[in-house]
Amino acid sequence: MSLSSRLDTIAGYILQGSTVADIGTDHLQLPVYLINSGICRSVIASELNQLPYRQAENLAAFHKLNDKIQVRLGDGLKVLSPGEAQVVVIAGIGGDAILKMLSDSPEVLNTIQRLILQPMTGAGYLRLWLVQNGWRIGAETIVEEKGRLYCVIMAEHGRESTQDKFIIELGPRLVEKNNPLVDKYFWKLCTDYQKLADKLSGAASPAAEEKALEVKEKLTGIKEVLAKNERKLC
Repeated sequence: MSLSSRLDTIAGYILQGSTVADIGTDHLQLPVYLINSGICRSVIASELNQLPYRQAENLAAFHKLNDKIQVRLGDGLKVLSPGEAQVVVIAGIGGDAILKMLSDSPEVLNTIQRLILQPMTGAGYLRLWLVQNGWRIGAETIVEEKGRLYCVIMAEHGRESTQDKFIIELGPRLVEKNNPLVDKYFWKLCTDYQKLADKLSGAASPAAEEKALEVKEKLTGIKEVLAKNERKLC
């Protein structure tokens, strides 16, 4: 089974021989790959709703992996007991939803060695929460798939090397990198902030004016960070 670029990047961050919990498994693609490639001996795959849960169960049976892939029905990390998994993967949902899953199950989260997260939105706020709660961003990769850019974040317990909130929000490991996809990601971020700033420029309410100022400060901040790294993208 071949994986998409996004799932292949996620698989590359999995600890060899670990038990992985794939929260919100997508047609069991990642768990089947991890078992068949010998990366993992066992995987816990979860779904929130009955239909995808049943589909995942059927797929595990189809691949004759019922003894190695446990399919569970439930919300977030609540499907796990403390210490059951060393690695947790949560991919393809919003950063706010990921943050809620993590914060709702501290007793499980504290026993996890590595988080591999791929938020569809809100990556900056997710990074900040991780660092504020005792995690460091170990690595981060930008993946392009079907014309869309995705962030894959790998986090482990420890103190983040930078405590600059804006750098953390941008992605400390991304700022350190210099490759075309990362540059494309930052260029899109600049473009999005500029569009939002333009949209808010004529706003009359105090709240909108405050938001416009915040957006302009972030846009200036991105330019300054990139300039320090000898990159001028926006």
